[in-house]
Amino acid sequence: MKAIRLFTLMLLLSYLGPTGKLMAQMPLPPHVPIWDANTVELKLHKITADTYAIIPSTAAAETSKGIPQATTGGFIVGEKGVLLIEVMMTRRLYEQQIKLVRSVTDKPILFAVNTSDHGDHCFSNYLLPATTVIIQNEFAKDNLAANYDGIKQFMVMLFGANRGIENTIYRPADIVIPKNSNLKIDLGKGKIIEFLNVGTAQSPADLFVWMPSTKVFWAGNPFIAESPAIPWLFDGFFLEPAMNLKKIYNFLPDDAIVVPGHGRITNKAGIKYTIDYVEALEANVKKAVENGLSLEQAKSTIKMSEFNQGYVLFDWLHFNFNLPNAYKDITENKKSIIK
Repeated sequence: MKAIRLFTLMLLLSYLGPTGKLMAQMPLPPHVPIWDANTVELKLHKITADTYAIIPSTAAAETSKGIPQATTGGFIVGEKGVLLIEVMMTRRLYEQQIKLVRSVTDKPILFAVNTSDHGDHCFSNYLLPATTVIIQNEFAKDNLAANYDGIKQFMVMLFGANRGIENTIYRPADIVIPKNSNLKIDLGKGKIIEFLNVGTAQSPADLFVWMPSTKVFWAGNPFIAESPAIPWLFDGFFLEPAMNLKKIYNFLPDDAIVVPGHGRITNKAGIKYTIDYVEALEANVKKAVENGLSLEQAKSTIKMSEFNQGYVLFDWLHFNFNLPNAYKDITENKKSIIK
């Protein structure tokens, strides 16, 4: 079953036929494309010596307004070469990313890491030099190998045709990190980078990047942005992400620098909103299940307006994905306990 998912067994297999064609309309966000790869401009932010974030130019002004942002990334310059964090969705964005890297260093890109199997984090892998070693979560590699064309269709549906998504070509990862495993790479002179696969925190393909010497953390999609953004729990799971989000949050020191998956640079306090939302959703849904409410009844009562603070995608995510996944997991867990 592991390699059959696109983004979620619960959702996407309902919309994909045996040929990978979209068979029906999934619930769409209020605006498509969610953000436009043809207009996004990426900007370089120096975090510490040899450590950089690559952030959409609009993120500084728009993150706190609840406007969804394009993919963030970054790179670390080591003694012999560069570790690239995220490889963008289209050639246009990839070329911007590489131009920013080359504005800092001419060293070769030794490694590139994808924190997700979602196309905006990995579709441009094929444009990397042949010598670059690509690192992914093990599930991400399996899922992309089995379902690349279907994932591509899904990305076109959310991010628009004629953005360059259709032209991408699958390139497999060279190093994979299994669930509940870590990998450390030394970029030279003790510059250690850690890759953490703690399991599903947004999807089974999640991978976190941690640089302990500078306390810089690339959070990927699980921590998509600071307030008012809420998590994108697309993949049909809730209890495991809820547990792993808290695990990662507790792992981080208070003075960690956090580069979220789609927003401006923040800190540990800045991603607490995600934890607060997930904990509140879990408590509300548990109460609904205990009181015998159906899913539709739960959706009509669990509005969580205290977290609906202007994020454009709140209703789309909360009512179509996050709440139903929480209801499913909590209901199933209750049944298993009774048995």
